[in-house]
Amino acid sequence: MTSLRTLFLFCYCGILWQCLQTNATGCAKLTTKDGFVCVCNASYCDTVPRLSHSVGVASVIESGESLGVMQVSQATFNQSMPSGAQATIRINSSVQYQELLGFGGAFTDAAVLNILSLSDDARTRVVESYYSNTVGIGYTVGRVPMASCDFSTHEYSYDDSPGDFDLVNFTLAAEDHLKIPLIALANKMAGRHVKLFGSPWSAPAWMKTNDNMSGRGSLKGSAGDKNHKTWATYFVRFLEEYGKNNLTFWGLTVQNEPFDGAIPDFPFQAMHFSAEMERDFVKMDLGPTLHAHGYGDIQLMILDDQRVFLPGFAKTVLSDPEAAKYVSGVAIHWYLDAVASSSDLDKTHESFPNLFILASEACDGSSPLSRGVHLGSWSRAEDYAHDIISDLNHWVVGWTDWNIALNMSGGPNWAHNYVDSPIIVEHSKDEFYKQPMYYALGHFSAFILPGSVRVNSELSEGFFEFGLNTVSFLTPKAISGLANDMITTVVLNKHGSSQSLVLHDPRVGNIEHVVAAHSIVTIQYLLP
Repeated sequence: MTSLRTLFLFCYCGILWQCLQTNATGCAKLTTKDGFVCVCNASYCDTVPRLSHSVGVASVIESGESLGVMQVSQATFNQSMPSGAQATIRINSSVQYQELLGFGGAFTDAAVLNILSLSDDARTRVVESYYSNTVGIGYTVGRVPMASCDFSTHEYSYDDSPGDFDLVNFTLAAEDHLKIPLIALANKMAGRHVKLFGSPWSAPAWMKTNDNMSGRGSLKGSAGDKNHKTWATYFVRFLEEYGKNNLTFWGLTVQNEPFDGAIPDFPFQAMHFSAEMERDFVKMDLGPTLHAHGYGDIQLMILDDQRVFLPGFAKTVLSDPEAAKYVSGVAIHWYLDAVASSSDLDKTHESFPNLFILASEACDGSSPLSRGVHLGSWSRAEDYAHDIISDLNHWVVGWTDWNIALNMSGGPNWAHNYVDSPIIVEHSKDEFYKQPMYYALGHFSAFILPGSVRVNSELSEGFFEFGLNTVSFLTPKAISGLANDMITTVVLNKHGSSQSLVLHDPRVGNIEHVVAAHSIVTIQYLLP
């Protein structure tokens, strides 16, 4: 009996290994207390499916709490409208809205340290999982903190020499020299220059009213003075030093969460700007300094804080034409979205239609009621998908996650402000875990290419509303390289029951699909 059992196990392992060799794209699933993750290491990592396309047939990609991740099937269009469906999505690609910039995440010190804690092959797989346009989820955006933030191991600036208004002692930190090779690798994986944007958390302590990078404080003096002009030059030096390392930035935000610096005893790096202060700094210092040094094409974004401050903050800054001429966009964070109406995004767009709105930071696990890593949580994937769909349906051009990788505790973070991340690193095992949040992001970033345009998609659910959320984009054939234009629709079902769905596109026909409970579905097809 023992020999037979041994023979069976040997044969089973051989068959399993053969399957892994011939179809090495599936999730190596690990069940956790909060759900499931997909395990990656130096020798194996699941990949995103790449689709074949033909007119009249849609590819359907599904991930769900009970489905697993990135399951692919096909559906054939027919010309008769099915009856009895609980919901219908009607696509009208002739009605078009904003162009998509892309999706990405932040190269924080914490993220880089976690990635570098892995072996060479494993760390390459992390970057590949995000930025590869062939096996990853196709990120095209990257955020880079200017010097330290809470997701650093300590506070530091690029010039801690008091009174150095000429920035003679300005120098990148050791942490920058760790992240620069990873960003360069992301560029290589993406097959394009990733759209990098920098964000400062605080000026050096000696430039601030509280002589501290953390806590309640702002720049000393007022716009136009020596202190403010030195701070504007600090941005230029940051761009120059990264440029010496062959990394070019697409954009900058004026200040990360400028209202944090008005909070007494704020626990980590922050610096206060009111809307009026930011307007005057952009108008008198930052804008002119960037232009004078050859960085006039940098996409400068204001706010970089909660959308609850819109449209007022934008109106204060942009109603001044001397400030507005330097500004390209408005950056928003997601942390107060539950109390901030998405209509505020519409109002901002209506007031300033030539400026883009970019979601520049989001993460789960920041709430005191649900702090840190919940390994394998599907509900956090739904949080991501819901927010992305809501933002995209209200003129947002892209969505940037926070740390691209954290450890099992949600750090390191010198201020103990631990949160969650789509990829969690377990360096003691030389492996990392792709969480459901990662796949939620991939349902958008892997299939909706930059340059795609949002189109009208109307969801009707009959007498009962089942709570589906959806958004649709058209990708021109010039961007995809395919023979025809392409439509991509993402559907989220946050509820505990499946929902029958019809997608109707008058240019192609109708397809039926049952959207599983607690799932995300991407439907992609060519137009005739």
